[in-house]
Amino acid sequence: MFEKILIANRGEIACRVIKSARKMGIPTVAVYSEADKHALHVQMADEAVEIGPPPAAQSYIDIDRVMAAIRATGADAVHPGYGFLSENRRFAQALEAAGVTFIGPPASAIEAMGDKIASKKLAAEAGVSTIPGFMGEVADAETAVKLAGDIGYPVMIKASAGGGGKGMRIAWTDDEVRQGFKSSQSEAASSFGDDRMLIEKFIESPRHIEIQVLGDRQGNAVYLNERECSIQRRNQKVIEEAPSPFLDPATRRAMGEQAVALAQAVGYFSAGTVEFVVDSERNFYFLEMNTRLQVEHPITELTTGIDLVEQMIRVAAGHPLPFAQADIPLNGWAIESRIYAEDPYRGFLPSTGRITRYRPPHEAVDAAHAVRNDTGVYEGGEISIYYDPMIAKLCTWAPDRDKALKEMRLALDSFEIEGIGHNLPFLSAVMDHPRFVSGDITTAFIAEEYPDGFAGADLPEKSLRELAAAAAAMWRVREIRAARVTGRLSNHEREVGSAFIVGLAGRAYPVTLHADPEGATVTFEDGHQHRVESEWYPGQTVARLEVDTDVMMTRIDPRPMGFRMRHRGADLDVRVMTPRHFDLSAHMKERTPPDTSNMLLCPMPGMLVSVDVAEGDAVYEGQPLCTVEAMKMENVLRAERKGVVTRINAAPGDSLAVDAVIMEFE
Repeated sequence: MFEKILIANRGEIACRVIKSARKMGIPTVAVYSEADKHALHVQMADEAVEIGPPPAAQSYIDIDRVMAAIRATGADAVHPGYGFLSENRRFAQALEAAGVTFIGPPASAIEAMGDKIASKKLAAEAGVSTIPGFMGEVADAETAVKLAGDIGYPVMIKASAGGGGKGMRIAWTDDEVRQGFKSSQSEAASSFGDDRMLIEKFIESPRHIEIQVLGDRQGNAVYLNERECSIQRRNQKVIEEAPSPFLDPATRRAMGEQAVALAQAVGYFSAGTVEFVVDSERNFYFLEMNTRLQVEHPITELTTGIDLVEQMIRVAAGHPLPFAQADIPLNGWAIESRIYAEDPYRGFLPSTGRITRYRPPHEAVDAAHAVRNDTGVYEGGEISIYYDPMIAKLCTWAPDRDKALKEMRLALDSFEIEGIGHNLPFLSAVMDHPRFVSGDITTAFIAEEYPDGFAGADLPEKSLRELAAAAAAMWRVREIRAARVTGRLSNHEREVGSAFIVGLAGRAYPVTLHADPEGATVTFEDGHQHRVESEWYPGQTVARLEVDTDVMMTRIDPRPMGFRMRHRGADLDVRVMTPRHFDLSAHMKERTPPDTSNMLLCPMPGMLVSVDVAEGDAVYEGQPLCTVEAMKMENVLRAERKGVVTRINAAPGDSLAVDAVIMEFE
């Protein structure tokens, strides 16, 4: 076995590899950029080496710098994680030349399957069903336009060396091809150092389903079932589950056998993933093969009991697989929610800054459920503009899908993140969406169900009443405690009273509380009752309550006349008042926000890449105004309506803060 493993990556995947190596008794080495000096993976590793400035091109994907760290530490094996150098043939060859083991597939397989153009040709030659498209490199934007016309719209423009949703665009018109080609090529160059592009037919209303494969150096290979990855935004996976709610056993077997045959055709060993698009008739088409560990590998581990990182290490050391295809189980159901540093209320744009509070749900494993949180951050750490915005991967497991969903809802509601924008509310909303609950999903789910973006979940009346009952019960506890602290009266409960009006989501619920030592019974004006029991006390930021027979988790912040309650994707300002206070509140004036409609504000921290207009230009609705780059993604900002540019306040290369005024209009 290896003496020391260097992890050529950062963030949660570096932490994940360290955990398996530690379990196997193998020391680890972390590498880090100047921006990651205090990162969690640096703290967890046995050794750590700084390898350069914050931009990945000058640190994490600089082969010479990584090789220097290997020599300095004497590491005899390298795990690349995913992204960065994980599918870089030259890196694998450099390691081989240095006598260092690459914990991954052979360089020949990386070259054959990591390149989307080459892999598509090989798949077609092997008899695997492939998507119609141009089997070659697209030279420029005008060539892409011509090819798109031949293939037929819509088309997918993608980077040959891409992955993780970077360098990919869907185009429906010639103009979208031109613009998408330019942006995708730029992203590919900055993320992968390779700007070659391909173009193919975009399968409408598809599902994205992938097969996990695992092979050894002795020629054995198995598939570890599938993962459904159809909940995506901008080609970036957001929620995954295993198994797929759509596949039947026959299709699963056919996809798995094709995936294994393709892997064996290129002499593949280690962990890898063959991705397919699947239409409504369960016809499947080869999309690409990722010659690395996937972000979503934990849900495969939860449903098979196989530690993929451990198997990668053992295979790299020459050990054969300890199981055959017939030994691979499919046990229960697992769901993964990717928690990103992004603001769902601002079009999911990246968010950076310091994490002032980070309290994930407690991890647990037993026969009835499991909660797992793979992360690379900690409270007090920073989210940088230089890297992927992922904060954590929250996974739940249960014997069936309904129970796994229930576990995920509770885990999301109890997850606390403050200081930066994050997508927890959106993830919670999806978990309750009828289409997702039924499994009726495609890769267009987010675009179809949230066409105007995400503005928070609209909770049903039943949930609002349960929250109102919970708020009233907690308010009574809070007021009794305040009375005891201040010594207002000896009979604290009489001072607090039992009649309240709870206001939330534009509704007002008159309620009466009857308290007892175990909790409170909350009676509404129409006679309906909810029983609330909880050990919550003022100061706790997450409340676990039993409302009737259901468990409710809600994040709580105190307010002068109530609470801020965040539950199931809704962010609610809940007021609890006496009837007299409620009557008086109707006379209070609401503060109006300032008018910024004549300004273009930067929606997230980033760098201004280009400005496409000049002062004095007349612009039309939807016209590109400028491009801002953040977390390796380019974001085109467009005019919301007609106007004339009167002032431009920033130039390309400038670093911009959230809500910085980029330009003004008349």
